Amino acid sequence: MRFNRRFRRVDRGATGTGAGRKLAAAAVVLAAMAGPVQAETLTAVMHSGLRMLDPIVSTAHITRDHGYMVYDVLVAGDGEGVVRPQMADWSISDDKLVYTFTLRDGLRFHDGAPVTAADVVASLKRWGARDGAAAFLMAATAGIAAEGDDKVVWTLTTPFPLLLEVLAKPSSVPAFIMPARVAATPADQTITDYVGSGPFVFSSADFQPGVKVVYNRFDGYKPRSEPASGLAGGKVVNVDRVEWVTMPDNQTAISALMGGEVDLIENVQIDLLDILKSSPDVTVETRDPLGYQVFARMNFKHPPFNDVRLRRAALAALGQEQVMATLIGNPDYYKLCGAIFGCGTPLGSEAGSESLKAGGDPARARQMLTEAGYDGTPVVIMQATDLGTVGTAPVVIAAALREAGFKVDLQAMDWQTLVSRRASQKPPAEGGWNIFTSFISGIESNTPLINPILPSTGDTGWFGWANDPELEALRAAYLKADGLEAQKAVAHRIQEHVLDQVIFVPLGNYPFVQARSNRLTDMLPTAVPVFWNLTLAD
Repeated sequence: MRFNRRFRRVDRGATGTGAGRKLAAAAVVLAAMAGPVQAETLTAVMHSGLRMLDPIVSTAHITRDHGYMVYDVLVAGDGEGVVRPQMADWSISDDKLVYTFTLRDGLRFHDGAPVTAADVVASLKRWGARDGAAAFLMAATAGIAAEGDDKVVWTLTTPFPLLLEVLAKPSSVPAFIMPARVAATPADQTITDYVGSGPFVFSSADFQPGVKVVYNRFDGYKPRSEPASGLAGGKVVNVDRVEWVTMPDNQTAISALMGGEVDLIENVQIDLLDILKSSPDVTVETRDPLGYQVFARMNFKHPPFNDVRLRRAALAALGQEQVMATLIGNPDYYKLCGAIFGCGTPLGSEAGSESLKAGGDPARARQMLTEAGYDGTPVVIMQATDLGTVGTAPVVIAAALREAGFKVDLQAMDWQTLVSRRASQKPPAEGGWNIFTSFISGIESNTPLINPILPSTGDTGWFGWANDPELEALRAAYLKADGLEAQKAVAHRIQEHVLDQVIFVPLGNYPFVQARSNRLTDMLPTAVPVFWNLTLAD
């Protein structure tokens, strides 16, 4: 028998007769007199366990998701991507050099203290020292200052048309607002005080790193009056408690969902979906239309891919269909897409990806290798065997490159080893690498400003260390572009350049498919999983 998880459970052992039944009856009466002693609880299996609690230091998606539970932001994008007021509204000077943010009434931190402009200034400065997109904004900033308790004045040295978009970006490092005492923590150190002003309070006492996280509703949170849309609008919390539990085995999580022990699985393994679809009590759905893009990244520092001709030969050998069919299997759950900013997005263009979408051209790749004088230098491909999302793609890539004439060394390791090793700039023979694969979400890759793979400043750029002044000049031009049409023109030039120089290889798109109990309704269709506005029925 399954008791309602929202209240304390009666002892499931046998009560026997006589005195045993009387004790059980007394327990029920006392529980009824005391009222519910355990809050209405929603239990979710997230895509990974939570260990890092500082959403400014870490770019991990699970840490970002934690941040949205505990903290709030000045502005946020609605369901159409339009920036809306959240903690503050704003005004802009005629010369577009001064932005004044005014905090709305009723903002309080979890410890009861009011949110002030000083808290906002400290938080923005710490965020600005960590986030890649914010670095561009801070370079154009003359100062950020508090004016009284409720106004923040942001002064620029030159107009920055995307200021609000950068502040509102939902990933990887959102501009979360913390108490000034917390934001005073150096940007290269993690915080130890987790007081926020968001709709939930993090329960330190219940935290089991990597295993379980508990959030309680913050009764002092004052939602906005507008309806919720995207990450903007009123964050109305209808449950008392949210628990994130870790279940690494997807089959175990599915059994728990079908048995009523959990309410939500954030990311379901595609080949297990048929099990869930047979249950009348479970809904399977895709929450984020942009989903994720699988990509391959080459190392620009060492042979053979320090030669653009050999990068182009590798690109010619690869096909998206082979990768996605092996990785996902079911064509209903993947899309062939060569747009580095995402298909169907305002900046999306597929220029230069024709051979990828056509399945590759091994004969042309072999010819290109011959013309480039390839000398047989081995290609070291790192394969993460414990992460299904990227574990099979390297195998497909290795086969395609071998067919084209490359000598390939496929090296298996766990994901954490790969993450550590990809930071090594040593030659592949000394512990370095030539290719690795990973994935990136649509909401953090759909503009040249926030896409983390694009920075091409050599040793200070992203893993692989492309050194491409022309690409950097194009990204700078995007920042100055005023209006969507001007931004599109620059973005399409970046698309062509990235595929021509093979900055990275887009290998196809797939969604995060979630499964939820039919008791759980009204979830917002957001790329970031949020737990406000939803309802958990009896």
